[in-house]
Amino acid sequence: MRYFYLLLIITLLSCKEEKKTIEKIVEKPIIKKRFGYILDDFKVIESEVKKDETFGIILDRNHVENPLILKIANVTKSTFDIAKNLRVKKKYTILASKDSLEKAQVFIYKRNRIETVIYDFRDSITAKIIRKEIKTVIKTASGVVTSNLSNVIEEQGINYGLTYAMSDIYAWTIDFYHLQKGDKFKVIYEEKFIDDTTSVAIGNIKAAYFEHNKKPFYAFRYLTDSIKNITEYYDEETNNLRRAFLKAPLKFSSRVSSRYNLKRRIKHYGNRVRPHKGTDFPAPIGTPIIATANGTVSKSAYKRRGNGNYVKIKHNNKYSTQYLHMKKRKVKVGDFVKQGDVIGWIGMTGSTSGPHVCYRFWKDGRQVDPFRQKLPSADPMKKEIVPLYKEYIKSIKSELDAISYKNLEITENLEVKKDSSTFKN
Repeated sequence: MRYFYLLLIITLLSCKEEKKTIEKIVEKPIIKKRFGYILDDFKVIESEVKKDETFGIILDRNHVENPLILKIANVTKSTFDIAKNLRVKKKYTILASKDSLEKAQVFIYKRNRIETVIYDFRDSITAKIIRKEIKTVIKTASGVVTSNLSNVIEEQGINYGLTYAMSDIYAWTIDFYHLQKGDKFKVIYEEKFIDDTTSVAIGNIKAAYFEHNKKPFYAFRYLTDSIKNITEYYDEETNNLRRAFLKAPLKFSSRVSSRYNLKRRIKHYGNRVRPHKGTDFPAPIGTPIIATANGTVSKSAYKRRGNGNYVKIKHNNKYSTQYLHMKKRKVKVGDFVKQGDVIGWIGMTGSTSGPHVCYRFWKDGRQVDPFRQKLPSADPMKKEIVPLYKEYIKSIKSELDAISYKNLEITENLEVKKDSSTFKN
């Protein structure tokens, strides 16, 4: 009996202690934070930039006086020029005071998936750019073409940018608009991620293999000039895969609206002969214009009549190119640009009736038709780095060759079914 009472006392004491422990547990309020700001301290306004809205219009609507708006724009211009770079449909958040004025105190602008610009003007005016950490992962892909390259890439859930990257590398060796069913590819490439799982871009292609019409085409990325940071793609025999000049100054379009023509007649000028010494490539306003070859900017200026905003690039003692009617120029005289670099954007400045870039080409100081020139190949690999290159590609070529084709079995089955049905018919 004595043991029973003792056990009962111990049990009661344990329950009392457990009750005390339970009473001590207090749920802490969840504090919502964004970029270091406690959201409960503000009235939070989330929206996106509407058509014809400016930075000033948005802040004015949220009770910021015009003198302060101008001061914010001027003080923060060196960090990010919000007045010039505000874009329609981009999301923003305003943190406003919780009093009756509800005056904006912080403006958070989501520039893209990676960068966010924060303007804080509570006491002093500050601006900073927050960048998400980008993780670069080396990946491989492969496939067999059934209709076109982009379909194979999309079916595997790969970032569509890989299609463009591969077409850039093989621009002078393979016509991607006329691929054959059964063409094959393998590629080792970089893919960039934020938040570990969200793909934001394709990085550099390290190596690629394309079999077109049963003919193999290797491509290996190699740094040829560490000072100017110039990389090229070569095949296994050190042949450069690109030409010295691209076919067009626009990345994804080569449509021509007006060719080089020294005998062109224009009705607007009484059917008189008005030579056209350029090649016109039409595109929407704002489309990036790219340098067709490596070179140094010799002119970057504005002419009210004729050229409008234009850039001229000297590539060597023999060749120069010029790009007219830009909305805005990105480069200045003396800048070294690489083939494919953006040098400006399509516009309608100068004498023009529609948005396009007039591309002009000089050879030995005389304007010529670029489509009628036998353009040279890019510079060959320097002899002194050939042994280094060949040693470098040994392992990566072995890795490339070892990749199996993802959809080869499916493609072969389709071919068998097609052949069988054809035979039966």
